[in-house]
Amino acid sequence: MPEYLAPGVFVEEVSFRSKSIEGVPTSTTGFAGLTRYGPVQYPDGPRATEPRLVTSYVEFERVYGKLQPLDTGRLPYLAHAARAFFLNGGRRLYISRVYKPVAGATGRASIEVSIPSPTASVARLRARWPGSAGNVAVTVQVVRSGDVGIHTGSAACANLVSDGSVLEVVPQSDPQPGPLTPIDFTRLRILRKKPDKTQTFLDAQGNEAPPAVSAWLLPVQVSVTVAVDDDRQDRYPRLDLDPAGPRAIGKILALNDPEDEDCVVWFDYDFTSATTNPIWVLKGLVGDSEPCRTFRLKGGSDGVPPKPDDFRGEPADPDVAERKATGLEALAEVDDIAIVALPDAGALDTSEEQFAATQYLITHAEACKYRIAVVDGPRGASMNQIRAFRGNFDSKYAALYHPWVEVLDPNCPAVPGVPVQKLCLPPSGFVAGIYARTDVARGVFKAPANEVVFGLTRFDMNINQGRNEVLNPEHINPLRFFPGRGNRVWGARTLSSDPEWLYVNVRRLFIYLEHSIDKATQWAVFEPNAEPLWRNIARTVKDFLEVQWRNGALLGTTPDQAYFVRCDRTTMTQNDLDNGRLICLIGVAPVKPAEFVIFRIGQFTADARG
Repeated sequence: MPEYLAPGVFVEEVSFRSKSIEGVPTSTTGFAGLTRYGPVQYPDGPRATEPRLVTSYVEFERVYGKLQPLDTGRLPYLAHAARAFFLNGGRRLYISRVYKPVAGATGRASIEVSIPSPTASVARLRARWPGSAGNVAVTVQVVRSGDVGIHTGSAACANLVSDGSVLEVVPQSDPQPGPLTPIDFTRLRILRKKPDKTQTFLDAQGNEAPPAVSAWLLPVQVSVTVAVDDDRQDRYPRLDLDPAGPRAIGKILALNDPEDEDCVVWFDYDFTSATTNPIWVLKGLVGDSEPCRTFRLKGGSDGVPPKPDDFRGEPADPDVAERKATGLEALAEVDDIAIVALPDAGALDTSEEQFAATQYLITHAEACKYRIAVVDGPRGASMNQIRAFRGNFDSKYAALYHPWVEVLDPNCPAVPGVPVQKLCLPPSGFVAGIYARTDVARGVFKAPANEVVFGLTRFDMNINQGRNEVLNPEHINPLRFFPGRGNRVWGARTLSSDPEWLYVNVRRLFIYLEHSIDKATQWAVFEPNAEPLWRNIARTVKDFLEVQWRNGALLGTTPDQAYFVRCDRTTMTQNDLDNGRLICLIGVAPVKPAEFVIFRIGQFTADARG
């Protein structure tokens, strides 16, 4: 209560209504697996290595690379899954890259740049992330700046004097400057023309005088172009070689927090050294004869194929801020994720590794509680193999889809008369996109089944009615082709043996309800545990459930048939109150899919009475 210590008029804001619950997003997805490039936890890598959120496949390509095979011979199934996810209606995707370096190697591309300073220092152009995609071409070109520009002809570079403190300069107004005498910073200051039309540096009185070094180092600038591939060239214009410049090359092309967060390379050089001189850096970057120079980074490697433990990852070290979580453990730290998948699990070398990786995925979903795992069966599995694989799991937080999906190889150019190569991809990327599409179009209570699959040529196996009658009772969701209706997801069952959690949409609806109530009622912690708080919470939950009932998520013709909420002395004992426990009972009647639609037809006559 406020204190009233002196007479006056006091206006106070009070609330006469219960707080509302905002539904959490249900279509945000997380993938863990192999990519050609991109953020990954690495000993000497950038600090920010958390999973990145991408909202389109174009953005994914910029951050994590394209679809070309890795140098280990494996396909980046995660990249193909991301492409299928956005093609089928996905909108928000978190990526946790998994990378395992070759023993004794860094896996990061780099090249040395010799700086001809008195101490013969070395700079390096390095890839920010490991991977063969870091073997990029970097072009450095001299540019002019301000009233005094650097002469970009061969004579200018040749006129760099031995101590590195002098560079030939020309007036910006000269369109085509010719070779000039090198300007000695120990003698010259202001560029002017003498009466005999020769150029030198004079002070205001016309006397030759030494300049301030900073006045002539700032114009030393270069433009850097990074050719990542045929479709992408990143250009960073007018970078200062003076570390104090506003666009210093060490700041723009930095390891941590660069101007472009998707920057592919960084310039590794000690600008704090007393012998550092921008002129020497320039001479090392562009050489002695040309105004530009191209470097090809080399040494990048895609590492070795990860094992199931690498996909599971390691949790973050609470005592070391730079030690971030990896693999699935990194996705566990992102609260918004509601769907998870491991597209590379089905492509592991042995069935034991496939089982272990899938078990890690399901365990991850169960531990996080508010997400469901989309599980891929083994590639090319027969009916007996997929049934044996399914028999290893029992979880209400996972759903298994079979078979794999055949698509046209996006890396194979279309040549007239030449058949386009095809690839088989795990179904998880396609199915996760359908989950997201169904959530947006209908709601999380709608079963993500009988939905068209986009972006494929056919399924790897033909699932007919007879095979479907074997797979469906064992909770294996088939992908089927129907003539005239296209390719569709034809199952919506979880891997649970508990009939209460038979359907994917029921499990996801409860995840949505539980997570929404969890986040929206945090305000109640440490409030006085008495009737006013109980009524407020009950009213808040009832209002939220009524909205769900009106949207069609709950069964019943009236709210009383669809749900109940109780929060009073009937749900709590005195022992609960003494121990600070508030208990609210919530019951809901979810709608379940019409999996078997049955029409009973018989003959009818005019005098029939039965």
